[in-house]
Formats: sequence, structure tokens, C-alpha cells
Amino acid sequence: MKKVLVITYYWPPSGGSGVQRWVKFAKYLENENWHPVIYTPSNPDYTILDESLEKEIPDSVEVIKTPIREIYGLYRKLTGKKGKAAQVNPVTNKNNTWKDKLCLAIRGNLFIPDPRVAWLRPSVRFLCRYLEEHPVDMIVSTGPPHSMHLIAQKVARKTGIPWIADFRDPWTKIFYFKHLRLTKWAERKYKRLEKGVLDDASAVVAVSPLVQEDFQSMTRTPVHLITNGYDESDFLEKVQPDSFFNITHSGLLVSDGNPKILWEVLGEKVRSHPEMASKLKIRLVGKTDEDVLECMDRCGLTPYLVNLGYQSHGVAIREIQNASVLILPIRTEPETKAILPGKLFEYLAARKPILGIADPEGAMSRVLTESGAGISCDWDEKEKISAFINRQWKNFQEGKQQEETDISRFSRRKLTTQMAELMNSLVRK
Repeated sequence: MKKVLVITYYWPPSGGSGVQRWVKFAKYLENENWHPVIYTPSNPDYTILDESLEKEIPDSVEVIKTPIREIYGLYRKLTGKKGKAAQVNPVTNKNNTWKDKLCLAIRGNLFIPDPRVAWLRPSVRFLCRYLEEHPVDMIVSTGPPHSMHLIAQKVARKTGIPWIADFRDPWTKIFYFKHLRLTKWAERKYKRLEKGVLDDASAVVAVSPLVQEDFQSMTRTPVHLITNGYDESDFLEKVQPDSFFNITHSGLLVSDGNPKILWEVLGEKVRSHPEMASKLKIRLVGKTDEDVLECMDRCGLTPYLVNLGYQSHGVAIREIQNASVLILPIRTEPETKAILPGKLFEYLAARKPILGIADPEGAMSRVLTESGAGISCDWDEKEKISAFINRQWKNFQEGKQQEETDISRFSRRKLTTQMAELMNSLVRK
């Protein structure tokens, strides 16, 4: 059986969508004759935890760890923020203080490409020694954080082992890059590092076709598309929906992704349709910004709100299966047009109608259109959003189920096969 070294910052007990991609690959890779060896920090600064994901990992998967030094403890000391307040991303927080702005400038200009860069040199030293006694056939780095790619780049140069750079998000074209208060020197360095990774990797993997196109325009290295997906085993336990008209969102719901028009539509409907009002529940499963909750309150929706906060992955899956409508707003930043959020694929697997609110020409909108699983509306398309809610309310009243379409190409098992085939092709070379 061949071995692959996977360099990742996020690993259980980390929660959130970022960790799930390689947890699922690790779960199924041995079926493809690849044995994964995970390299991850022993003392990471995770903001959310989900210990249930540890149960997904086969006992045979090796995990090796070394300590990391991070700057987030210093950030908390400088700003005086603790707990949840310290987890707010200063890039998109409209209530930035001067301390937040200073910390952001320091983070963007001194810690390049990200605050985990201090792990770079000790990791290269450790892994080069480790690989002398424990050889592998392939290296994979997954980012963000993109420091993971720099570790893999240096280890691959020293060892000659083929290397895949797996990008779960863009790098310099991600939505928040322009908010980092960068000097011209720092911006050039980010782009130089990005180009170096793209050019030096044996292959690059993107999770969205638009990101794939962007990367391919920057390098001669082949850029492959392997999206995120859904795991059939997560949906073996079927959930019998309750008697409410549940409009559900799973995951992070931030102020610059606040679907204000949807809240206005629902506010108008509960005032004019008593029967809908008696059945409506708006279920938020994940961290939700206060701006969003305040907007919902202004629209008169607080009595219908069920705010569950962050939940384990298993609970989130049960909630989306209990939904009558799943909502998927994307951030309003134009760069998010290229993004395919991980939750989209689990929404598809739940077989419930999806209301996407995003750029109609974006990657997510394409998937919704091609799959027939829902519609995508622009942020100001109030009539279209209202008509969709009316249609789903009617289907709820009549007990109609969503028509099933073929989404098997997004199965985690099939996606793992794609990754294994790519690794096999590079080893043969």
C-alpha cells in the first residue's frame, strides 16, 4: 500500500467545514490502496471544536504532531478580547477598534502568508528527518492556512517526493485579501509565494471551477478540480421532518452575507398569512453575527427564530434533513463568486429545496441550476425570493417532496477515487 503525507493545520478535534475535506479523504483512501499519514500541530489555536469528527477517522490512520507557536494569544492580550469576542474575524467586523486595525496591519504585513508561518521551519526540519526513516510516496498540503503549502514546497524540494497543493479556498483572490492593509512590498510577497507554490507543485487541486480557471491562468502546472462533497454514511439515519415549515441555515452566517431581503419577505408573509406564521420556524445552526439577528428582529422574526448556535456535524446533518427550505447566502464580496461552499453538497444530499442568494453567474449558482435542487437569486431579487417561498409553502401544505436528481459525482467516495487516481498518476511519473 502506498503512503501519502498530508500536511494540514485543521484536524479533529477542530470543528467547522475546513477540517472535513481531509477527514473524509482519510476515511476512504485506504480503499484506494493509499495509507494516509497526517501531520498537524499538537497545540493549535482552534476557535471551534467538534470532537465527534474523531469518530470518522479509521484507527489505521497515522497522525504525527509537533508544537506550533501562534500569535492569537498576543492578539487577545492587545485587544482585551476573550471568548467569542476574540474569535471575531477583524477583516469583516464593522466595529473594528484602532487596536483591531493595528493587529490586522501587523498580521497582514509581518506574518506572511498567515499567522501559522512560525511553524514553517521547525516543520521542514522535523519532516525531513521523519521521512528518512518513514518514506512516503506522495505529499499533499491543504490550505488555508497557506503556510501548509510552504512547508510542503520546501520538503518536496529537499526530498524529491511528488507534491499536490490542495486549495480549499483561493489565496490572493480570496475576498478578505484586499482588507489586509498591505504595503506594496507585502502584497508582492504574497503573490510571489502563491506563484512559487503553483509552479513548484507536481499538481494543484481546486474545489471550484472558477478557482481552477484562475489558478490555471497563473501557472503551467496542471490544475485539477476535485470539489468538496457529501458522505453517504452521514445520511444513513433518515430524519422524519417535524410538523413545522422550517427554513434552515447551517454554518456561519456573517454580517456581509446577511440575506436582508429574505428577512423582509418572511416578515411580510407572517404579517399577512396567519397560517404560515403558525407553522414557520427559522432555524440557524451555527455561529450567527449579531447584525443578522438584529436585522431579523427589525423584520419581526424573533418569535419564529430557533438559534441553535454551533452544533456538532451530526446535529447539523439532522437539522438540514428536518428542513422544509435550506437557505444558502454567499458573502456580498465580489470575489466569493468563485466559491463553492462545503455545505452546498450536504444540502444537495438532504434532498430539500435550496434558496441560494448570490451572484447568479457564480459557481454555486451553476451547481444549483445544473442539479435542479433549487434556485439562485441575486441579493435584491425580492419578487423571485417571495415566489420561491410561496411555492415551497404550497408544497409543504400539500406534502410534496423534492424531486431527486443525480448528485453522485459529489459523493466523498467518488471524490476520494479522483484524488487517488491523481496521486497514482504522479507516482507513476
